[in-house]
Amino acid sequence: MSSTPLSGLAKRLVSDNAIDEATAQSAIKAAKREGQTFAQHAVEAKLVKSRELANIASMAFGSPLFDLSSYNFDLLPKDIVDEKLISKHFALPLYKRGNRLFVAVADPTNLAGLDEINFNTGLNTDAVLVEADKLSKAIESFLSNSDIGGGLEGLDDDDLDGLDVEGGEQSRDDESDPGGDEAPVVRFVNKVLLDAIRTGASDIHFEPYEKSYRVRLRTDGVLHEVARPPIQLASRISARLKVMSKMDISERRVPQDGRIKMKLSKTKAIDFRVNSLPTLWGEKIVLRILDPSSAKLGIDALGYEEEQKKIYLDALAQPQGMILVTGPTGSGKTVSLYTGLNILNTPERNISTAEDPVEINLEGINQVNVSAKVGLNFAEALRSFLRQDPDIVMVGEIRDLETAEIAIKAAQTGHLVLSTLHTNSAPETLTRLMNMGVPTFNIATSVSVIIAQRLARRLCGECKKPAQLPDEVLKAEGFDAVTIPQSDWQIFQPVGCEHCSKGYKGRVGVYEVVRITDGISRIIMEGGNSIQIADQARKEGFNNLRTSALRKVVMGVTSLEEANRVTKD
Repeated sequence: MSSTPLSGLAKRLVSDNAIDEATAQSAIKAAKREGQTFAQHAVEAKLVKSRELANIASMAFGSPLFDLSSYNFDLLPKDIVDEKLISKHFALPLYKRGNRLFVAVADPTNLAGLDEINFNTGLNTDAVLVEADKLSKAIESFLSNSDIGGGLEGLDDDDLDGLDVEGGEQSRDDESDPGGDEAPVVRFVNKVLLDAIRTGASDIHFEPYEKSYRVRLRTDGVLHEVARPPIQLASRISARLKVMSKMDISERRVPQDGRIKMKLSKTKAIDFRVNSLPTLWGEKIVLRILDPSSAKLGIDALGYEEEQKKIYLDALAQPQGMILVTGPTGSGKTVSLYTGLNILNTPERNISTAEDPVEINLEGINQVNVSAKVGLNFAEALRSFLRQDPDIVMVGEIRDLETAEIAIKAAQTGHLVLSTLHTNSAPETLTRLMNMGVPTFNIATSVSVIIAQRLARRLCGECKKPAQLPDEVLKAEGFDAVTIPQSDWQIFQPVGCEHCSKGYKGRVGVYEVVRITDGISRIIMEGGNSIQIADQARKEGFNNLRTSALRKVVMGVTSLEEANRVTKD
């Protein structure tokens, strides 16, 4: 069967030897199958670089190339072109002059798209050639802002109504007019949740005040505002969230907890842990995003250095003992523990966890939600576990002496126990157990490894630039403790570009991993304090949090400012 003759941009790319004809034919079919333009698919599939494609199109069709990065997107004309047409034809209206509409495109030969925009707007359309990758980001930003920018009037994306949200059927029964006044609120809430997932946020804050209402996302550990819907909608937004999470919609005087499951596809679902809090001007609702895939990243993706990773894996391979992970809320303790559990999760092992609450569901692991209301606390759950023939036990947090004593007894009687505490460093974890009243002998003989951790923002690889720090600054900041040869140092600082947020993109773990050696055990048995334990750990070659953070700085992974933010007292 003969292939369709090439035309337009695909033909030009082949004639300029940018791609071969077979690749072009395959790309045309794939683009059509995925509902994309040829230019959009060619760049996303990395068949050709965006800049190269734009230059070839400019030379071939006599269209000047416009740099979207220099455009003020506040000037984009609103409500002129239907959003579905923008997505369908990979085209963005830039500005209107009289009866002419200038539209950014990556393929000036897409005359069908320009004609459809012309027909729907009644305006004469002129193509403005831009780079495909920049156009993709601009369209994504435009569609996002049009939905959650300042109000709800722009929300008419049918897909947002069709999201499979657990509790959604119940919500439609409770809403007085799901097809009328409540429909924009439903779409607005769904849009915020989707945007949070897409940007990798960890938390969503819906906050009412006297004269305003704001929505903020916590991305890479930092909160930033994304929307200010009208204050008149505050109660309706709260009601929608409470219905989705199966809370009591009539109760506004006391805090409540709930959960939302959003199915993005047949194989992908995201859970949200929801909490409502009555405030002076209404209910503040915070959603914690629980992505099961984050627990399956693998230990190599977490940022452990090789020696630290070996210590953790060796401890996981032991048949008994206790592994403690410590750090403040939001420092990644849960992901570290679940990563370990995933490694241990085999058909030959019986694994049970007690959590408050269970954040991520893991197939093959028996997970229990503790509940103070019914008397099921960590200690009671742990007692039950020990009667269930366990191999591995995970306790969400050691909060009191009773839980600590049962966990230590389990570690001493042939079980591997994983748990967390809220302390600032590994040595302080040991003294915290002593202060709880746990006998020093039990601590020294049961605890195997302690991991203290923080999450630092990772420098953007696209825009970071080298930083020159004076010797006196290096000395004052403690770089003398870094054992990497100075000739191998690569210190960078954030800049900021279209690919990142203020020079950072993603996060990386900073760890203090301490194995309980004979020397440290001796200090514990003698009732030593955290300073003595820290000195001994340093002598035995275990890096503390500060040194680990500075090592990430000289390796070019994060900046000194970020290392100071997460580790400097």
